Amino acid sequence: MSSNFVHDKAISANSESPNLKFRGINIGDCRWTEGFWADKYRLCEEVMVPHMGELLKGEVGHAYNNFKIAAGLAEGEAKGMLWHDGDFFKWMEAAVYVYSQNKDQKILDDLDEIISVVAKAQQEDGYLHTHVQINGTERWRTVTDHELYNCGHLIQGAVIHHRVTGKTNWLDLAVKNADYLFNVFSPREERLARFGFNPSQIMALVELYRTTKNKKYLELADIFVTMRGSVPLGLHDTVPYWFTGDQCQMKTPLREEVEAVGHAVTGMYLWSGAADVFAETGDQQIIDALDRIWDSATNHKMYLTGALGQCHHGAYDDQNMVHEGFIDDYMMPNSTAYNETCANIANAMFNWRLNSIKGESKYADIMETVIYNSALVGISDDGKKYFYANPLRFNHGQREYSDHADCTESADREPYIECFCCPPNLVRTIAQLNNWAYSLADDGVVVNLYGGNELNTTMLDGSALTLTQHSDYPWQGDVRIEMGECKEDAFALYCRIPGWVSGATARVNGVEVEDTVQAGAYLVIRREWREGDVVELNFPMTVDWIEGHPRIEETRNQVALRRGPVVYAIETPDLPQDAGILDVYLPASTQFEVCTNDALWGGVTVLKGDAVVRKDKAEGMYRKLNAPEYQTFDAQFVPYFSWSNRGTAEMTVFLPVLWGQ
Repeated sequence: MSSNFVHDKAISANSESPNLKFRGINIGDCRWTEGFWADKYRLCEEVMVPHMGELLKGEVGHAYNNFKIAAGLAEGEAKGMLWHDGDFFKWMEAAVYVYSQNKDQKILDDLDEIISVVAKAQQEDGYLHTHVQINGTERWRTVTDHELYNCGHLIQGAVIHHRVTGKTNWLDLAVKNADYLFNVFSPREERLARFGFNPSQIMALVELYRTTKNKKYLELADIFVTMRGSVPLGLHDTVPYWFTGDQCQMKTPLREEVEAVGHAVTGMYLWSGAADVFAETGDQQIIDALDRIWDSATNHKMYLTGALGQCHHGAYDDQNMVHEGFIDDYMMPNSTAYNETCANIANAMFNWRLNSIKGESKYADIMETVIYNSALVGISDDGKKYFYANPLRFNHGQREYSDHADCTESADREPYIECFCCPPNLVRTIAQLNNWAYSLADDGVVVNLYGGNELNTTMLDGSALTLTQHSDYPWQGDVRIEMGECKEDAFALYCRIPGWVSGATARVNGVEVEDTVQAGAYLVIRREWREGDVVELNFPMTVDWIEGHPRIEETRNQVALRRGPVVYAIETPDLPQDAGILDVYLPASTQFEVCTNDALWGGVTVLKGDAVVRKDKAEGMYRKLNAPEYQTFDAQFVPYFSWSNRGTAEMTVFLPVLWGQ
């Protein structure tokens, strides 16, 4: 079957999608060369991906063993969560992205061996789920078996592997699996309508359509979108209690939805898949619904860090129990916020797609917020330990997420989390982030993310383009873009002006651009470019004090600190002895010094200034207020993503303000 495919090596995900303003560059066209993301990518290549492979192929992670057992190559029990196959495929996909940069043959050889085992585990009709096969349980028994989630990551990884390598051994398995799914789900049986919980398969099927040009995969993706909300909520009585309500966005058909509801990960996966369907079909009802959902999630339920999922368990209304999900507008707890790493990453995935559809920088702003804050916090500075939940405040003993996060009374990241969905999701995101740095417009090239990199790409009209970006972003706001090889005809350079900036400037060859440089928009510089032309952008980086909406009760009279795209926090290693995080106040008169701390993440920018701790202690849930006693100390605020790298600590992003101090 694979002989029918034309190999478009390393082609972008949406290069031919008809309903987009921006399209992706080809995989590997951009390389990080210096600075923040070059350092993170190097850690990903040298530590994150190899270390995770050792975990998942060994006895700790056991994922590879599950495939060997299902293939009849070993004996044993299925271990890990029911979605562990998908976790393994995500790690494989991350390895492919690394290969796209370093061309290390050992990576391909390792993947070939793994793919051969997966092929033996796959059943003749295309079905693959190691837990179901090993345990001999019934297929399509309950939505929480995550069969379609695993299929989605099997297919997604296979498409990327084929685009980068030209090989079809993994793609053949994906096609076989997708054909099986089409046979099962295209009849649209009511009993299967709620399946696709955590629907990675929608994005994957659209990608498979883009690669094979077989329209039945796009048709199936659209079926999965349409099936959501098409049957009564009580259809499945065998699922756990927290799935009986609108847990997986089933109360309202997607095209009629007006807000972000349900499980934050399943929602963002569903809406990302729906965005991909729109990119191919132009279904106006889909994009209208996604606009409403985006507004609800972003402007009413998203944390300052770009995180989503306000609660572990909660109630949305009188019918709907939700798990790891969205609750009411402006109900934003800090210390009990769930903010699963996967949900935060999926938020960036969704906004990447909307940025491509709309060509509006507000979506790229959210991508940037997530990657510097609520995504990167999920992994330690050595690349070997992980967070699952990411609150904005941690008080010892206050939260307990032991069922998924393996984190009871400790704020420490874990070397292995039994529910292992987040770590490989984050690692594959870091491994592919270079592919999000730029997009292509019909009339030029788009700069989405800043940092030291080189772009060597082909524009949509077929002309070659190279450029180099130099910047110490996000620590400094100066960006220098040098034009290399380019066509003689005029074309546009779209430069994202971040929404957080005030007073941004832009120059071309030393001359200030005449157009208004507007925060929260793309600055479009259209001209006849020549090799050696230089664009200089300056984004002043002030320390901004951020307050919440008045309806966010938990942050009333409190502020957070943000500099550029980076949100800051304070943690107990930087407090006076015996002080807790709840003792700290921020005087309104504090002026901050910006400096580098080389002991954190190999060097991060920190903020130093006066803060105070309250010294008087009182007992009881409620007590009479006497004049407080304060002690001033030299405070250090660290990037939120870097907290908990210096031992067990308490932490907070928001602090109460002392006015008049």
